[in-house]
Amino acid sequence: MTNGSLITDELRKLIGVTLDTIVFKVEEGAIQRYAQAIGDPNPLYNDPDFARKTKYGRLIAPPGFTGWPAKAGRPTEKLFAFLVRAGAPQRILDGGIDFEFIEPIGAGDVLTATTKIAKVAERETRLGKTMFTTAEVNFVNQKGNLVLKSWATIIQF
Repeated sequence: MTNGSLITDELRKLIGVTLDTIVFKVEEGAIQRYAQAIGDPNPLYNDPDFARKTKYGRLIAPPGFTGWPAKAGRPTEKLFAFLVRAGAPQRILDGGIDFEFIEPIGAGDVLTATTKIAKVAERETRLGKTMFTTAEVNFVNQKGNLVLKSWATIIQF
């Protein structure tokens, strides 16, 4: 640690480094279940016969759907483990997540999701010294196109 900072030298070395990569196939049923869960009846998300006749030629995912498989665990869970090993505080809060949807994600896409620490900041809060870590996850499809970016913030104190 530098000058009593929560941000260790080991943690600084992790900024920009790929921490995790997973590859998964987007399933038609997962898209339909997500659309039903959010109450969106759009046939592009729910009706395979309708979707096949559109320019997409298949079901596409509604905004908010990443296709991330539950068995892979949340990206922030793995990031938290890296942070703790690097000496970061163990008290944690979820600071939220932002998405940038670049291209439609569709049934049958094979996505590669790569997680890295984008930035780490520290400031004084009512909780005392508090560290804000932002993880960036980039999703690339089987064609090599970036289709989605997300930024998850973890707050530690």
